[in-house]
Amino acid sequence: MLIMDLDIMKTRVDTKNGIDMQVKVSTLLEDKNIFSMHNYHQSVYDNLLSMDEHLRRNDRSEQDFVSWIDGAMMPYKRELGHRIFVNRSLHLENIKFYGFDMDYTLAEYKSPQYEQLGFDLLKERLISLGYPHEIRAFEYDPSFPVRGLWFDTQYGNLLKVDAYGNILVCVHGFEFLKHSQVYELYPNKFLQLDESRVYVLNTLFNLPETYLLACLIDFFTNSPQYTREKTGVKEGELTMSFKSIFQDVRNAVDWIHIQGDLKTKTIENLDEYVKKDERLPMFLTRIRESGAKVFILTNSDYVFTNKIMTYLFDFPHGARPHEPHRDWKTYFDTIVVDANKPLFFGEGTILRQVDTKTGALKLGTHKGPLHTGEVYSGGSCDVFTEMIGAKGKDVLYIGDHIFGDILKSKKIRGWRTFLIVPELVQELHVWTDKCQLFAELQSLDVMLGEMYKNLDSSTKVKPDISKLRASIRDVTHKMDLAYGMMGSLFRSGSRQTFFSSQVVRYADIYAATFLNLIYYPFSYMFRAPAMLMPHESTVAHEQRFVMETPMISRSRTFKLAEEDEEQSSPVIKTMEVENNSHIPHARPETPRNVTHTHDEDCSDEDSDSQKQNPSRSSAKKIDSN
Repeated sequence: MLIMDLDIMKTRVDTKNGIDMQVKVSTLLEDKNIFSMHNYHQSVYDNLLSMDEHLRRNDRSEQDFVSWIDGAMMPYKRELGHRIFVNRSLHLENIKFYGFDMDYTLAEYKSPQYEQLGFDLLKERLISLGYPHEIRAFEYDPSFPVRGLWFDTQYGNLLKVDAYGNILVCVHGFEFLKHSQVYELYPNKFLQLDESRVYVLNTLFNLPETYLLACLIDFFTNSPQYTREKTGVKEGELTMSFKSIFQDVRNAVDWIHIQGDLKTKTIENLDEYVKKDERLPMFLTRIRESGAKVFILTNSDYVFTNKIMTYLFDFPHGARPHEPHRDWKTYFDTIVVDANKPLFFGEGTILRQVDTKTGALKLGTHKGPLHTGEVYSGGSCDVFTEMIGAKGKDVLYIGDHIFGDILKSKKIRGWRTFLIVPELVQELHVWTDKCQLFAELQSLDVMLGEMYKNLDSSTKVKPDISKLRASIRDVTHKMDLAYGMMGSLFRSGSRQTFFSSQVVRYADIYAATFLNLIYYPFSYMFRAPAMLMPHESTVAHEQRFVMETPMISRSRTFKLAEEDEEQSSPVIKTMEVENNSHIPHARPETPRNVTHTHDEDCSDEDSDSQKQNPSRSSAKKIDSN
């Protein structure tokens, strides 16, 4: 809470409110119970003393104060490249099983080399199906596609939408449609997510497909031999709908992954396409040494999985430099390939054992326990969790697929979820490197507010904000392009994207790589920051607000359970005296213990222990990052 107060003071800093902030800091210093109750480190108290002295001086600028706060907060934040970000609080101490996907999680494919490979193979497959040889001239452009776009199969448009289907960006081929053009196709700039019409390009494997769809739509729409129609193109008596183009591309994607050369070429050039990190064996060993189990759950077949994993563990040493090298399978308690996610989290498939010498499946359904060192194929979440003895919230599953890995494991099975978002490296780079653009946008917002500052409903003169609006659009455009042609993965201007809403909804934590867990102890408490609404994020705590409303105040005074009866609210005492003997409770009493469960892994046992020793759990390090 104290750390959150520091953060709020940083974001709300205003030289006019300096006195209010000084009072707040001084009050915190006077309440020494805060430090004893929450077991804060001495450095926190020292930082507040320094802040108090800083605020009492009148020769400090607003920017000085912001810089000071940043420095004071630094001990509580890990290095930016090591950070894990939190949507819902998660206590690693409660995790008994760590599960990993392989593709784009344990095995991170190099970008844009891997997307280029997939793109080239897709072109060749489509040409073999009769598509024009001219499409071979297209080269993959990594600055164009971004994850989370919708493809409208009816009109052939790539759409960047917000959480509710409101269209933020609309692209037909390489043409970004104007406001009026979007309205012609989509009334109210809105599209319902309908699986029969819309395909969500959510995965990293979708990036080559996303760009190829744009290339093909642009080619057929603008080539002179084709006539453009609303839902497709026409050449003589031949009609090709945008939906049929999409279906051809989708089938080609499936073909290169299952029957084509994508896996073969990947294995032939592992150094070119797959990243390798010598910390991986050490990290998996640390997990098991902490008392937790480790499993791999991948949709890839055993032969491909074995090649990739052997490469990832191909070091002269084992988990530590002085230990001998060992086979990758020895680092996992359970190995499941051909999982067929997301079906795995529903009805599943038959669980069979894999012959690791031949790669073939053994006959019959596997009914016995799952043995370390053995490899299994298929199965279902029900059977799997029963065999390993796991319960929903015991498991932290780590993957890159928002639907196949994260949404289904969270929604259907209640597993805790860790989403891998490699794009965070670029997102954070722009967020920090282009900070002047964000500052410029904030300044423009302030200027806009100033123009309306002294105006009310009696004002007849309309202020001219056209130049400001144009400046805001220009700065926002620069910000979007800093991320790429389609802008940020998580937002468009001030609006969060559909992908962003899915991350918030289904991923408990997320990071650029799972290896960032190395920088956190296995007893760590990931605490989610407050999700502020506009009436909270735009109103400073230091502001005073006198309530004038016909509604009575609903606040109750909190009292510790250990307090004497004499300290109880006189209102409650009166109600107890007046209580009719025929009515068990005349009114609800103010709770003496925590009743609002904010954290998903909070348990009744935790609450009971809090009653016996309210300061015990506070000794553990709690941080949102």
